Amino acid sequence: MLQSLLVFVLAAFLEVGGGYLVWIWLKEEKGLMLGIIGMICLALYGVVATWQVQGFGRVYAAYGGIFIVFSIIWAMKFDSFKPDMWDIIGGILVLFGVCLIMYAPRN
Repeated sequence: MLQSLLVFVLAAFLEVGGGYLVWIWLKEEKGLMLGIIGMICLALYGVVATWQVQGFGRVYAAYGGIFIVFSIIWAMKFDSFKPDMWDIIGGILVLFGVCLIMYAPRN
């Protein structure tokens, strides 16, 4: 489970970080190099996600929850976002869903 969580964190860093770099390149007119680095990160995210041992559907469904929480954390750190009570409750709920999808005992 620890390895799976580390892969999720690395994938989230690459996807959210890459998306953020493309965002600031286009929306805030930062340099093209940031956009290129962002696109490379996004491509690497696609590779890293394949390191999970579960199947595609389960991994990508669970990753949606990881993406939500990591996006909130990223925005707090790099975009002065202040989550409210509903953001925090929503993040907790989706993390619970991630745990059910990925780590619930199955036959």
